[in-house]
Amino acid sequence: MKNSWEKLAKLDRRVIYFLLLLVVVVPIIFPFRLKPKAMPPVEKLFNHIDTIPDDKCLVISVDYTPDTEPELHPMAIALLRHAFAQRKKVGVLCISLLGLGLAQDALATVSEEFNSRAQTNADSIISGRDFVFWGWQTPPLVPILGMGENIAKVFPLDYYGNRTDTLPIMQKIKNYNDVAILVSIAGSAVPFWYITYAQTSFGVKIGAGSTAVQAADFYPYLNSGQVTGMMSGMKGGAEYEQLVEERLGVYGRRRATDAMSSQTAAHIWIMITIIIGNIGYFVMRRRKK
Repeated sequence: MKNSWEKLAKLDRRVIYFLLLLVVVVPIIFPFRLKPKAMPPVEKLFNHIDTIPDDKCLVISVDYTPDTEPELHPMAIALLRHAFAQRKKVGVLCISLLGLGLAQDALATVSEEFNSRAQTNADSIISGRDFVFWGWQTPPLVPILGMGENIAKVFPLDYYGNRTDTLPIMQKIKNYNDVAILVSIAGSAVPFWYITYAQTSFGVKIGAGSTAVQAADFYPYLNSGQVTGMMSGMKGGAEYEQLVEERLGVYGRRRATDAMSSQTAAHIWIMITIIIGNIGYFVMRRRKK
C-alpha cells in the first residue's frame, strides 16, 4: 500500500491530463442525457415567452460571436423552438456583424426541424410569415433606438433582400409597442445597451442570454426587474432545452445538454483527483512522522 501511494504521488501529470482528455471527449461522442432543473431566471424567461399574446412578437438579438458559440448558440435554438412550437411571431436581428451567420444557422436549423414534420403549408415555418430576419445594422444605437419608432425604416430590407414593409409579418410589427420581449444573447455588454436605451426609452421588456463568466453582472438587473429572465452559460441553455422538451414535447438535438454531460464528467474527474491527491498527501505525511 505504501508503494502504491508513492507511485501515485510520482505519477506523470501527462497521464492525468490524458485521462482528463478521455473524460471530456467520450461523453461528447456518447453523451448521457441529463435532466437539469430550471432555475428561477430561466423559468421566468420561459413563462414570459410562453404567454406572449397573438398581437405581440418575440425579438431575438443574436449578439454573440463564434468564440462563444458553444455556450450561446443552443440558447438561440431553444428560443426559436419554443416560439415556433406555439406559433409566436419572431423577429431576429444582429448588433454584431459576426452574428449574422450564427443567426442564419439557428433559423435554418429550427425551420428545417419543423418543416420536416409539417403536413401542410399552415404547419410550415416560413420566412416573412412566421419570422423575419432583419439582419445587421450599424452603429448599434441606430437599431436599438430606431426600432422604438419604426422597425421597417431601420431595416428597409431583410437579410434575404426582401422589402420588410411588404412582408406579411411586418404588417403587425411596427415598433417596440408590438414586442412582448427582446432577448439579447451575447458574450459582451450588448444586453446592457438594450437595458439602458431600449427599456429606459421605450419600456420594452428585456431578456438576456450570457456566458457563465458574465452572468454575475446581470443579477442586479434581474433582481430589480430590469431583466425579465436570463439564461446563463451552458447550464442555462440546457435548462431551457429541458423546459421546451418537457412542457411542449418539442424534440431535437439538445446541444447544451449534450455538452453538459462532458462538462459534468470533467468536474467529477477533477474532484476525484483532488480527493485522491489529498488523501495520498496526508497518508504519506503521517508515515514520514
